[in-house]
Amino acid sequence: TGMIDILSNTLEKRKIKHSVLTGQSKKRKDIVNNFINDESVSVFLISIKAGGVGLNLTIADAVIIFDPWWNPQVERQAIDRTHRIGQSKVVDVYRLRTVGTIEEKIIALQDRKQKLFDALVSDSKDLFKKLTWEDVKGLLTE
Repeated sequence: TGMIDILSNTLEKRKIKHSVLTGQSKKRKDIVNNFINDESVSVFLISIKAGGVGLNLTIADAVIIFDPWWNPQVERQAIDRTHRIGQSKVVDVYRLRTVGTIEEKIIALQDRKQKLFDALVSDSKDLFKKLTWEDVKGLLTE
């Protein structure tokens, strides 16, 4: 959550009201309700794991992922929190990536895991012909 601290400090310096939800947050429901009900709170900083369970944020109109997660399904689940029944707005999703960092490796891992997932859940009769030994080793070692 280091990036959340940096962003929160920047927002405070610019006097932009915001809410913060991490795994360390107390009174989670109050924090969410504050974002939903207080129109002056325009930003909600959420750690991807803390935001992955039990949230409906249909008031949101943008999702920005600063720190990629190794499992692309976790990111999708977090994004899906804004696409619930009652959402009437278009929600833009941005993934910020820094060149030359470990993030590039995480994105590459996500891509490999997504391709493997797609191969495993496809309804192709040649499903296991697409699965390579490297894919199997990757599942067991990464």
